[in-house]
Amino acid sequence: MPRTRELRRQLDREILRLAVPAFLALVAEPLYLLADSAIVGHLGTTPLAGLGIASAVLSTAISLCIFLAYGTTASVARRIGAGDLRGALAQGVDGIWLAVLIGVAATATGIPLTRWLVSLFGPGSDVADQAAAYLRVGFLGAVPLLVVLAATGVLRGLQDTRTPMVVAIAGNGVNVVLNLLLVFGFVGFPALGISGSALGTVLAQAGTAVALLVVVVRAARRHDVPLLPDLSGIRSAGGAGVPLLLRTATLRASLLVMTYGATTLGEHPLAAMQVAMTIWSFLAFTLDAIAIAAQAITGRYLGAGDVAGTRSVTRRMLRWGLLSGVVTGAALAVVSPFLGPLFTGDERVQRLLVPALLVAAAFQPVAGVVFVLDGVLIGAGDGRYLAWAGLWVLVAFAPAAWAAVVSPGSTAGSLTALWLAFGVAFMGGRAVVLLLRERADGWLRTGG
Repeated sequence: MPRTRELRRQLDREILRLAVPAFLALVAEPLYLLADSAIVGHLGTTPLAGLGIASAVLSTAISLCIFLAYGTTASVARRIGAGDLRGALAQGVDGIWLAVLIGVAATATGIPLTRWLVSLFGPGSDVADQAAAYLRVGFLGAVPLLVVLAATGVLRGLQDTRTPMVVAIAGNGVNVVLNLLLVFGFVGFPALGISGSALGTVLAQAGTAVALLVVVVRAARRHDVPLLPDLSGIRSAGGAGVPLLLRTATLRASLLVMTYGATTLGEHPLAAMQVAMTIWSFLAFTLDAIAIAAQAITGRYLGAGDVAGTRSVTRRMLRWGLLSGVVTGAALAVVSPFLGPLFTGDERVQRLLVPALLVAAAFQPVAGVVFVLDGVLIGAGDGRYLAWAGLWVLVAFAPAAWAAVVSPGSTAGSLTALWLAFGVAFMGGRAVVLLLRERADGWLRTGG
């Protein structure tokens, strides 16, 4: 029994060593969008609704490439577990070059297609103008943001979550300052409106990318790892990321269904959805801190061939995830009536927001379990299962969301029903498919 307690304490210390800095870094990341929403929201309801569409497009485009962080974390951690530090860094460098190539392609295709992408949501002309203004500038940040993802993945795989935390917090502070200066034109800067918010965010992201690159390049030079592009390594990194790309595509499609559903309800529900989804994303990143620890620890344990240790740490992280979900859910429920005025002065949007946030609060414990299991399976390299699981969840969620917005009733009732569909069919569905997989043994593949 004393031995068991000591093992639990060791696991807790290891989880906290990785999760606490990851938590602070992940909290800082959605603060970019929170800051943009809070600042743009004071320009009016129309710009805030436009930001809702623009952020949905950008978040989708960027999150499809989250495998640059998650896949790199898992592969680098496996090499670390197998005792191959030089190989781990080489894989990390390949992942960063892949990020550059994808980012260039995203910028080159995204800017010309801005108007068309906005039109897919069917907004009014005023909202569409605001969304397009933000999106044209926002696409310029694709390369630095994807480089940030890849470099962060390298460092997490090396079991270093502190450096990304420090850089993310600093970048967020710069973003807030630049947004205030460029949106409202303080201290002699031009007042660029919603375009200024996009520009400030792009500049902050570029600074963050440079800071992380310096850390990775120094580590690579210390171990004589080549920094020039290796085409075979880049192809390998891209191929390994395909299942995670498909997994993320299905998840993002589900979130786009939410935005599209709110668009059909009108401008005020869309603005409320933007604020609610921003807050939900903030909490999701908070819960994802343990999932980041799960990716790094699971990859390292399996790389070292320790199946029993993998099982033990997974059970411990599930408890942490559930507890974190209970805490964040309770906190959101308490503060939900007071959050609306921080983002908008429109009282109708504020009223629509409260019931949506209460539903989101109720499903936070489920989200805590889901994010941990997602991190464990990503760390295990189980991307193929995650891709298929995401597809089945999307198939279940899309009709439920559509039924919520077309059913007769008030606008407030429809928006609340949409969030209920999100909690039951989306988060609940993911919990079922991930728990079934965790109980099996197919994901416990060992080796570097």
